[in-house]
Amino acid sequence: MSVGFAGEAVRVREVGHLSVADIARATGAERSSVRSWLRDTRAPTGARAERLVELSSVVDRLSTVMDADYVPVWLRKPNSALAEQKPIDVIAAGEYRKVSTLIASIESTPVS
Repeated sequence: MSVGFAGEAVRVREVGHLSVADIARATGAERSSVRSWLRDTRAPTGARAERLVELSSVVDRLSTVMDADYVPVWLRKPNSALAEQKPIDVIAAGEYRKVSTLIASIESTPVS
């Protein structure tokens, strides 16, 4: 099993059902780099590693409040709470906290 930053890429893929393209988009990496992370032959560093762990945190939290198959859809949908930006692009821009705040509002909404 992968550990460290490369392991986070595997986790995002498995838990959040994200594609290589989604992970690349959120982290700013090339798709070939993401494939290497998933094979555990390389690991992200610097800003890409930061974006990856932020994406992993988002995926973990979203998977507790929605069906895992919907996570990639939610990340790609423009959201009024983010000025019609897509959460995946907000993460890519290094503004994880905006997405985290939005998820907190979902987490605190009672389900009826």
